[in-house]
Amino acid sequence: MTVETFFNLLLKELQDNKQFWSYYKFLESPDKINFRKAYFCQRLEYILNHVPTNATKIWDCGCGYGTTAIFLALNGFPVYGNTLEFYYEHIPKRLKYWQQFGDISTFEYSYDNHFDLKFPSNTFDAVIAQDTLHHLEPIDEALKIIFDALKKDGIVVAIEENGNNILQNTKLYLQRGNKRIITIQDEKLNKSILLGNENIRSIQHWKNLFTKNGFQFKNENIEYIRYFLPAKAQQFDIIESLVLKEKAIQNTFLKKYFFFGINFTANK
Repeated sequence: MTVETFFNLLLKELQDNKQFWSYYKFLESPDKINFRKAYFCQRLEYILNHVPTNATKIWDCGCGYGTTAIFLALNGFPVYGNTLEFYYEHIPKRLKYWQQFGDISTFEYSYDNHFDLKFPSNTFDAVIAQDTLHHLEPIDEALKIIFDALKKDGIVVAIEENGNNILQNTKLYLQRGNKRIITIQDEKLNKSILLGNENIRSIQHWKNLFTKNGFQFKNENIEYIRYFLPAKAQQFDIIESLVLKEKAIQNTFLKKYFFFGINFTANK
């Protein structure tokens, strides 16, 4: 299934499920749909392009509502995802919708904290970490778990916010100050969990962390995305034109401080 087809089917799903609107926001703010669609589709394309085509087991680390895992399952990949809190209860209903469009039986999921998972070593060909790494604390311990769960030459495909982005850093500081790590109480697990409080990092910071924990960081796979703000993004008639315009920007300063998202990979 292509990313474009998947996105259009997702929009149809959202029409009948308003509880997802505040999360995905595609239908909540139609005047920003180009802005959000481009970001969503670019990240999904990046994942699809970097997951090994012969992967026999993928871990969607912190899979949330299961969107990426469902997409990968529809493309023939076996995927396991772990998730917490309010996400978990919505997944069964989503699976009933998506099973109309292909075999998603290869998607398995559970309600588990990252640090409670006990995988045999060398289990996964790839680990997807989409909007997850900045929530995992302590981060070194989290990366060690991922490293051990990966097979030799296995890959981490990471989708993150750019920790150098000036606008996003300002917004987050106003929301949470410097309180980057908090403790929450998970009622279902009946335990306290350490949580990164939108603890986003720069690409150099991620490179240092992954390298320190035994990974080989792939500089050539670094991708900066989402530069144009919503008003500018809406001026493009087709998403492809918006994406190409952003990709044409080679100014290092703009990429480092004004692109919102970073995608990268690291290998065991």
